[in-house]
Amino acid sequence: MPDWNQAVIEEFRANAGEVRAFRQQPLLLLTHVGARSGIERTNPLAYFRDGDRYVIVASKGGAPTNPDWYRNLVVNPDASIEVGTEKLDVTAEVASGEERDRLWQMITASNPAFKDYEGKTTRTIPVIVLTPT
Repeated sequence: MPDWNQAVIEEFRANAGEVRAFRQQPLLLLTHVGARSGIERTNPLAYFRDGDRYVIVASKGGAPTNPDWYRNLVVNPDASIEVGTEKLDVTAEVASGEERDRLWQMITASNPAFKDYEGKTTRTIPVIVLTPT
C-alpha cells in the first residue's frame, strides 16, 4: 500500500490534484502527525465538500478496523490538506449523531462505493470533518 499511495501522491502533485484512477472522485492529500511516532505522514483520500469544510471517510474499504490516519487525527487533530494546488491548515473533528447521519447520506449519494464498504464491516465508519483554520 505505501508504494501505491506514494505513486498517487506523486501523480497528484505533478498534475495539480488530478489522478487518473480517481477521475470520478476528487482526492485530497492529508498530512497528519503519527499518534505514537510523532512522524508526519501523508495519505491520499477521497473527499466531499460541506460548505467551506472538507469531509473524509475512514472506510478502509470496509475493513474491520479504522485506518491508522484516523487514530492519528483523533489524537492530533491539527493537520493540513492539499486540494489541487492549494494547501490549507485544518482541524479535524469526528462527526457524530445527526451531523454524521446527514454527511453519510451526502457521501453515499455522491459515491455509492461507500455504502458497499459499510456493508462489509460491523463497525460504524467514521466521518471526519476538516475545517480550515
